[in-house]
This record gives sequence, C-alpha cells and structure tokens, in this order.
Amino acid sequence: MVFVKFLAKTFGFGGYFLQCACITHCTFEYLGDFVMCSGPSMEPTLETNNILFTEHITPRLQRLRRGDIIIAKNPRNPKQNICKRITGLPGDKVNGHFSRRSVVVPKGYVWLEGDNSGNSSDSRVYGPVPQGLIRSRVVCRVWPLNKISSLTDF
Repeated sequence: MVFVKFLAKTFGFGGYFLQCACITHCTFEYLGDFVMCSGPSMEPTLETNNILFTEHITPRLQRLRRGDIIIAKNPRNPKQNICKRITGLPGDKVNGHFSRRSVVVPKGYVWLEGDNSGNSSDSRVYGPVPQGLIRSRVVCRVWPLNKISSLTDF
C-alpha cells in the first residue's frame, strides 16, 4: 500500500513537471525569450553580455518595421544567431557595400546592419536576408540592471 501511494505521488509530481515544461517550452518558442548579446556590431546601443528580452509574434505576423532590432539566424552560418537592426524593407533602395551601388531589397527579404558599421558583418557583406531567418524582435534590455531600457517604439 505504501508503494502504491509513493508511485501515485511520483507520477503526480511527474505530471506537474511535464505540464510546467510544456508551458515553458511553448512560451519561449512562440511568445518570447531572453537572449545574451555578444560581439561589437551593435555598439554603442548594445554591448557584449547585455541580456535582451525578445518577442516572437511580430516576425511571424510580418509586422517588422525599419529600425527594429532583431535576432536572426546568420545567413552564412545557421548554427549562429545575429543581432542587427532592420534598415531596409522589401522594395527599399539601400546602399550596397562592395558594389558601391544601390540595391533594391526583394520581396520576402530585409536589409540588416549593425549600429557599429565599422565592425559589423551584415547585409553590406552578405546581401538581403530572408525574413524566414528572423527569429525574434528585441523589446528591451534587462541586464545590466543599471541599463534596463526599452529598445522598441511600440
């Protein structure tokens, strides 16, 4: 009888744990999550080791705007994420880097640039980025505590 009660409590705890894990996974996958920034490409706006809160809804609804800071898969290395600012939307004419001539951003793509243009590998190097690579939009910086700030214009 004691063993049956033990099993019931164990499975009960396991069920609660599984529910919490599912809710946490869905929240971080579909609503928003936290991202640690690394590298100098977004300085002075963002610095290495800043922790950002990002949301996943805007990219899925294709409601991104020029000026939004986003997290995307690196077009040259899909195992790596990048943090850049959208500077061109489909149909916009932007300045290419190596070609020294204007480029029109194709439908389904965006033009991404780091705020630190002298030290950023971005669309000026690899061209327009497919919107499907965008994972989330940065909402605010949450760490370090003395630099908590909103990074969006809602």
